[in-house]
Amino acid sequence: MPLYESVLIARNDISQQQVDAILDGIAAQIEADGGAVRKREYWGLRSLAYRIKKNRKGHYALLGLEVRSELLKEIERQLSLNEDILRLLTLRVDEIDEAPSPVLSRKGEDRGERGSFRGGAKPAGGRFESGRGGRRGGDDRIADQPDNAAE
Repeated sequence: MPLYESVLIARNDISQQQVDAILDGIAAQIEADGGAVRKREYWGLRSLAYRIKKNRKGHYALLGLEVRSELLKEIERQLSLNEDILRLLTLRVDEIDEAPSPVLSRKGEDRGERGSFRGGAKPAGGRFESGRGGRRGGDDRIADQPDNAAE
């Protein structure tokens, strides 16, 4: 049977358990037909690059599937009718990598680096110091004038 990787985005209004229920339904259909779900990853609630159906965030999930193409078309049709699914992308692949996807491995690395400026010292320079003029010390104009100009 051919191998596929499918990424789906669900609305942020639903819970993670509801997303798992959708994925369980897909897995049940595939296994009833003799296929298999070789990989299943929940990537979490993430921000979208642009609004999709008035949503700014979505639950992302990845599935590695071994399924007949006819059943996959039916599953994609059913998911496109489901109002909780915002987007679905399925690609045919030569093999399914069993290692965690780059999204999951990067997610773990980001947790350690996050918060370097939170609660600690702020980076050098202030909010308005762009070097485009303005008053820096407040007395710059007076210091530039010659001494006899004040008389």
